[in-house]
Amino acid sequence: MKYALVVFETEESRRMIATNREEHRRAYLEWIAAVAASGKLVGGDALDTELAVPVVVRRVNGAMVAGEGTVTGRSETVGGWFIVEVDSAAEAIELACAIATPEAIEVRPVLESAADV
Repeated sequence: MKYALVVFETEESRRMIATNREEHRRAYLEWIAAVAASGKLVGGDALDTELAVPVVVRRVNGAMVAGEGTVTGRSETVGGWFIVEVDSAAEAIELACAIATPEAIEVRPVLESAADV
C-alpha cells in the first residue's frame, strides 16, 4: 500500500530552520536515506515555503476567487510530502513518527488508480 506523508511546517519547525537550517536538513536527509535504503520510499517533494506566499483558489458565490493564505487559515503550512510503500497504515505511521523534526505529519492512504493495479 502507498501512503502519503504530508509535511506541515509549524511555528516550532520554522524556528528550528531559522536557528539551525543545517541541523534540520541533516535530520531529514538521514530519515530519507534510511527509508530509501529500506526500499519503502517511492518519492516526495518539498515546497518553497520561504519565498512564496501560498495562494488559495476557491469558489465563492459561483465564481473562482484567488487569495493569499492557506486553505485552513492556520499557521501550519504544507511544506512537502513523501510517498512510501508499506504493508500497513501502522507502518506508515511508524515512519512518520521517525522524522526527527518538529513538523506535523499527516498520513493518508494513496488512492491507487486502475492503471496502478
